[in-house]
Amino acid sequence: MRVVLAEDSVLLREGLARLLGELGFQVVGQCATAEELLLKVRSHSADVAIVDIRLPPTHTDEGLRAAQELRAKHPSVGVLLLSQYLELGLAMQLLAESAEGVGYLLKDRVSDVEEFAAAVRRVGGGGSAVDPTIVSQLLRRRRSEDPLDRVTPREREVLELMAEGRSNQAIAERLVVTERAVQKHITSIFSKLGLAASEEDHRRVLAVLAFLRA
Repeated sequence: MRVVLAEDSVLLREGLARLLGELGFQVVGQCATAEELLLKVRSHSADVAIVDIRLPPTHTDEGLRAAQELRAKHPSVGVLLLSQYLELGLAMQLLAESAEGVGYLLKDRVSDVEEFAAAVRRVGGGGSAVDPTIVSQLLRRRRSEDPLDRVTPREREVLELMAEGRSNQAIAERLVVTERAVQKHITSIFSKLGLAASEEDHRRVLAVLAFLRA
């Protein structure tokens, strides 16, 4: 498996190259910038690129942006991001479209050489490798940001009946309440789901879609 390394720390880059070589990988290119990474991946027909998220010149998200460009232009190339820190927003950006051929590992948590090698092979083969800490944070964030968690049990009943296509009158009859009470519940649901009144959108449909996605 042909590997390109993008890491601006010379010691870490050389150490990774030597380690990967000993594990049976062919390190076909090493670089310190995003521009060099794109060039070397294209020139050496790499199978996987191992990329530090923070690369020169600003050391913010150059590595991530290079990884996204790689995925767009060379979808067959696996991308394994390495980071010193847990950067959840950046992880979500990379994984937003697909996790196939993508990895995100925290440098400090890579303690087993064989596991690291397996992660590289998995990503290079079209699989994924995401640090368990990141997975945990993503799940926690998903739960904490789910607007349906703010919906009351009664409002959820109303939403379920809306999803069945029932009118306000039919919902009121089913729940043995007044239509005015149903309308209050629906207004509250719209508010909790962040659905403002708009001539272009049908809030009732959007609320049902949010419920079905969840």
